[in-house]
Amino acid sequence: MLEAVEAMTTEDLMAEIGQRARAAGHVLATAPADQKNDALRKMAEAVRQATPDILAGNKLDVDAMTANGQTAAFLDRGTLTAERIEAIAAALEDIVALDDPVGSVMAAWERPNGLKIERVRTPLGVIGVIYESRPNVTADAGALCLKAGNAVVLRGGSDTIHSNRAIHAALQKGLSAAGLPEDAIQIVPVTDRAAVGEMLRGLGGNLDVIVPRGGRSLVERVQTEARVPVFAHLEGLVHIFLDKSADLEKSLDIVVNSKLRRTGICGALETLLVHEGVANSHMPQIIRALQEKGCEIRGDDRVRDICEGVVPASEEDWSTEYLDKILSVKVVPDLNAAMSHISRHGSSHTDCILSEDQAAADRFQSEVDSAIVLHNASTQFADGGEFGMGAEIGIATGRMHARGPVGVEQLTSFKYKVRGTGQTRP
Repeated sequence: MLEAVEAMTTEDLMAEIGQRARAAGHVLATAPADQKNDALRKMAEAVRQATPDILAGNKLDVDAMTANGQTAAFLDRGTLTAERIEAIAAALEDIVALDDPVGSVMAAWERPNGLKIERVRTPLGVIGVIYESRPNVTADAGALCLKAGNAVVLRGGSDTIHSNRAIHAALQKGLSAAGLPEDAIQIVPVTDRAAVGEMLRGLGGNLDVIVPRGGRSLVERVQTEARVPVFAHLEGLVHIFLDKSADLEKSLDIVVNSKLRRTGICGALETLLVHEGVANSHMPQIIRALQEKGCEIRGDDRVRDICEGVVPASEEDWSTEYLDKILSVKVVPDLNAAMSHISRHGSSHTDCILSEDQAAADRFQSEVDSAIVLHNASTQFADGGEFGMGAEIGIATGRMHARGPVGVEQLTSFKYKVRGTGQTRP
């Protein structure tokens, strides 16, 4: 197979992938829910059986990333263990339990002339997913697209190419066992960056939507060059505002969890904004707890005056997604200043207020224009699985219908079914 691929030009290879995806998409669009669920179960079983192969492929990737000097956070995102592979399989099974969106009636009404109208969910068609460093996305994206009746073309990062191929082989085994076309989930088998360009051009009209999941440079390239609609997933410049009414014990737990549970995910806290009314009472204990767990604090002058061991923050820090054990901290005079900072430096991904003042929390959640806005809860809940949506392709930060966690419903469009009894328009 790889020999045949190597003999083709990238343009011809991608054109063929697009044509095969379109053909598979036609089959999936009308595939019954039971058959899709059977495929998901068999895919989960195949992933578990392929654990040794997946781990072997992942070792090649991790060794290469280590040799290339990748950061600890990057290595964590790309590393698989037996436990993480089991989590991938379990996520596939979780998607089985979700309602099949295809064909569901979103709204129905009858006109005075007797016409009966329904708005019904339909698959988008063929979805392209371009992602970096997270091999679990191979399974999550493939499964979610399948559940929503879409074919998918996956282009993972070169850093985890062996891991992605091994997971993809298991997914195709599950599809075949359930009697669905293996072309329903395809992976770009080459690392040539020209393949991305072909996807952005739409694979000869065969690609309906692109979902980029990665760093700012990837997302900006996709948004600039794509000739098909994009569900944008920008970086997670996540903020927490510690309000003057915040409960200290509650806030300490939430801030530490938001920053350090997993630093390499897009819902990890990157900037803490502290109301000046609690700068002396709350901030030292919170910062000390973070420092004791190895987190570097970069603060403004007020933070450094109050707390020990704080590195001076630069202007660049307020716009940096660290994905590491680094946190920028700033003291602000009030809620307005906090929201102004978030508006200027945020990425419309996830932001949170810690407050016992319901009016302040309500205002924050109404006025902060991010896809996910939390009150008194860890930002690490910014995840489709935690929302009860099953796995997710990513967190969309744009303003199309797919905003926030992109799950099965967000991977559908709709059409209108109109039923008459002989009506004509006068």
